[in-house]
Amino acid sequence: MRMIFVNLPVKDLEKSKAFFGALGFSFNPNFSDENAACMIVADNIFVMLLVHSRFRDFIIDEIADTSKTTEVLTCLSASSRAEVDETLAKALASGGKAWRPVMDYGFMYGCSFQDPDGHVWELAYMEPQAAS
Repeated sequence: MRMIFVNLPVKDLEKSKAFFGALGFSFNPNFSDENAACMIVADNIFVMLLVHSRFRDFIIDEIADTSKTTEVLTCLSASSRAEVDETLAKALASGGKAWRPVMDYGFMYGCSFQDPDGHVWELAYMEPQAAS
């Protein structure tokens, strides 16, 4: 089984853990310490939240300034329109910022927001018949 580990730099690890915990994500303590937290998205999808000093151990250039540029769009699927709306509300209530307006294409519905470090997250629900 292929797995994915998305690595994101964060300024305040505890603040990031609280933010994503409020969205319903849990963390694997076996791969977390004072410099990193392994956020579980799904059985084979993880986000490593790394303090800047630890993130720098893995890169050769600068950390993107999310106030000036978008370094990545991370889009997760949602099981319903309601889940999209509920997650967006939780994100905004927990310190996230709205990024783009909610998109509604009929068969596809989604939202986007920035986490406390400015990383852009999207949630998208697609009608099952649209995918076939």
